[in-house]
Amino acid sequence: MSLKERIGEDIKLAMKAKDKIRLQTVRSIKKVILEKEVEVRPQGQDSLTEEQEIELLSQQAKQRRDSIEQFQNAGRDDLAEKEAQELAIIETYLPEQVSDRELEAIIDEIIVNSGAESVKDIGKVMGPAIKQLKGKADGKKIQALVRSKLA
Repeated sequence: MSLKERIGEDIKLAMKAKDKIRLQTVRSIKKVILEKEVEVRPQGQDSLTEEQEIELLSQQAKQRRDSIEQFQNAGRDDLAEKEAQELAIIETYLPEQVSDRELEAIIDEIIVNSGAESVKDIGKVMGPAIKQLKGKADGKKIQALVRSKLA
């Protein structure tokens, strides 16, 4: 079942369950998917690839994380909690996140393979790391770990 079909089914289930937050979140995901499909049609693509779907979901999750941080800094815990609930729903559609130990092992391997030695070589590591870990780890977390390893 494609992500779009799964989203359609989840919208129906959320409506039946009268789960407003899930319904709103799943509808927002569907909206983003439809907008992206319209964007790629001129390139001869009818639907999104799995990689494009993961990228969209990762962007949505990142937006929620940023919003949570901003709301908490502003003392709006009520809004931060709503965003956290939406983030949890979005994460159910993303691939399983790698553990800290697995992330560290992957980063170490990329550093060895790229020959990076200092913070100046961060670009050599970040490109392959982001590509390999897309949707499986937060970009900020990856960057922080890479910086600490190369420092």
